Amino acid sequence: MTLYRASVLDVPGDPFADDPGQALRAELDGGLLVRAERIVARGAYQELRREHGGEEVVDLRGGVLLPGFVDTHVHFPQIRAIGGLGMPLLDWLQRCALPEEERLAERSYAEAVAGEFLAGLSSAGTTTALVFGSHFADAMDALFTAAATSGLRITAGQVLSDRVLPPSLLTTAGRGLAEGRALMQRWHGHGRLRYAVTPRFSLSASEPLLEVCEELLAEPGTWFTTHINENTAEVDQVATYFPARAHYLDTYSHHNLITDRSVLAHNVHATDQELEVMAAAGAWAAHCPTSNAALGSGLFPLRRHLRYGVGVALGSDVGGGTGFSLLKEGLQAYFGQQLLGPAGQPLGPAHLLYLSTRAGALALGMAEEVGDLSVGKAFDAVWLRPPARSTLDIVLDHAADAPDMVAKIFALGTPADVAGVWVGGQRLTPPQDNPSASTHSRPQEAA
Repeated sequence: MTLYRASVLDVPGDPFADDPGQALRAELDGGLLVRAERIVARGAYQELRREHGGEEVVDLRGGVLLPGFVDTHVHFPQIRAIGGLGMPLLDWLQRCALPEEERLAERSYAEAVAGEFLAGLSSAGTTTALVFGSHFADAMDALFTAAATSGLRITAGQVLSDRVLPPSLLTTAGRGLAEGRALMQRWHGHGRLRYAVTPRFSLSASEPLLEVCEELLAEPGTWFTTHINENTAEVDQVATYFPARAHYLDTYSHHNLITDRSVLAHNVHATDQELEVMAAAGAWAAHCPTSNAALGSGLFPLRRHLRYGVGVALGSDVGGGTGFSLLKEGLQAYFGQQLLGPAGQPLGPAHLLYLSTRAGALALGMAEEVGDLSVGKAFDAVWLRPPARSTLDIVLDHAADAPDMVAKIFALGTPADVAGVWVGGQRLTPPQDNPSASTHSRPQEAA
């Protein structure tokens, strides 16, 4: 076993439902005892040290240990398209995203992008992700192959479209079904991998293709993800393709695709009726704040989602979003709600940490496994240790209390402050090149 000594912060409950002032759990000189993949004890370090004096100690003081971040909406093929600013959604797709996605038809290109993508996730402290995949089955095989050795928890699937997009990105109902089944058979449930049925959006997916999605989703343990209500022009175009449907969500729910295994990205322009349906089904929304701002899609109605009982987690939406860091997404979510004024949902430190960790685990049906650092959970963690005398390092030294520490982390933290990442007890990244950042000692040497 290994005893980790650190300032340990997490949110094991729901600060939107409970008292947010009590939601943040903190041990500023805490200990986590880890056996193999799991946390078997948690408490004050000195107490755990007395009880387990013979165990190895990993000293992570000088930083903050958080649960691994959970990203509920991120695009594998779009890492090289980050930064396409100044365009609304549909223009950005045509000019930036789709040309890049066409390049993944070449296996070697897809393999290179897969490596960059997974490295981007882990370097930002993301240990679990719901990944919007590629239109090409071979590119998806490349992603799953790389993910299987990365250590990350990845749920992903081939993107399905049969109209509107460039011809090279289109499939047929028959081919989509056959390729989806083959990918599932090879990868679904393999290690830390799962399959997600993924029509791009109903604008590019006809009724027959959505029927295929319904058939694929019947496989036990699969997930469903797509886009919805991101941009008003998109919403209007969907209505012209589905005149018989009551609303955008109905294009999916008509095919039994809205369940408690559904995560819908964006949902900026949701109607009350759609929120009622989502809440009744237990479906979740993936809120992507930097993408919504960068593409001018709008400010997310978080208060309305919560009022109807719709769960919300964060997504980076790379590459419409501006990077992999969920710290940045949390900060942008805070800004957006502030700008909404009385219609906004005030967000405090516990809310931001919850949206970045436990909420995503709940959305992905993994809350019994990950999302906080409770006894019995897998040891999925990110250690933030800012460089000495950096601004974040200075303000953390002067934080008033644990909530103030979390607020400062979201205000200033970046992937450059990620000094270590663990998934299932295995460390994925080395410590920073900073002799004060980490000590790994035998128990008799620890203070």
